[in-house]
Formats: sequence, C-alpha cells, structure tokens
Amino acid sequence: MDNLFLYSMLSMLLTVVLLAAFWQIFEKAGQAGWKSLIPVYNILVFLQIIDKPWWWILLFLLPPINLIFGIWAINLLAKRFGQSAWFTFGLLFLPYLFLPVLAFGKAAYKNQS
Repeated sequence: MDNLFLYSMLSMLLTVVLLAAFWQIFEKAGQAGWKSLIPVYNILVFLQIIDKPWWWILLFLLPPINLIFGIWAINLLAKRFGQSAWFTFGLLFLPYLFLPVLAFGKAAYKNQS
C-alpha cells in the first residue's frame, strides 16, 4: 500500500511539472498559458505555435500516421525554440527532463511567419 501511495504522489508531481512546463512554453510562444490546460484546444494552439494548419489535428487521429506527425510536431517545436534534432530526441524519450528545460531554460521562441 505504501508503494501505491508513493507512485501516486510521483505521478501527481510529474503531471504538475509537465503542466507547468507546457504553460510556460505556451507563454514563451506568445500564447496565454491557460490555453495549455484545455483539452483539444491546447492541440489547436500548439499547431499555431509550430505554424501548422488546424486540420493536422485530424492526422493525430489516424493510428500509424499519428506517430509520424507527432514526432514531426515535436521536432518543429524544438526548432521553433532554436534546438537541435538531438533535443527533439530528448523531448521524445525523456519529456519529463527536456520539456522543463525548454520551458524554463534560456531557449527563446522564434516566430518564423
């Protein structure tokens, strides 16, 4: 029972870290941070941040295609903040470390449009 409590607390802590990181990433990109908390709407705003059309949200619903476009979207996010392909690799495989680095580090959003 104690392990279950510890895992629950760790899960809640990691969730709060990711929520705070996405909030800050949205604010760095010139969007209101609260937009990162609204399901589906946060994806639409994310697509604006990476400068992709709204209909990309439909691609995220198609099983093998969503993996490809999800990786592409994360790569575009890293590029928007001036990061390398290695940073994209980190975002994909260690998001609990790399998203806070992106959010609270010195990386600045570069609007290309």
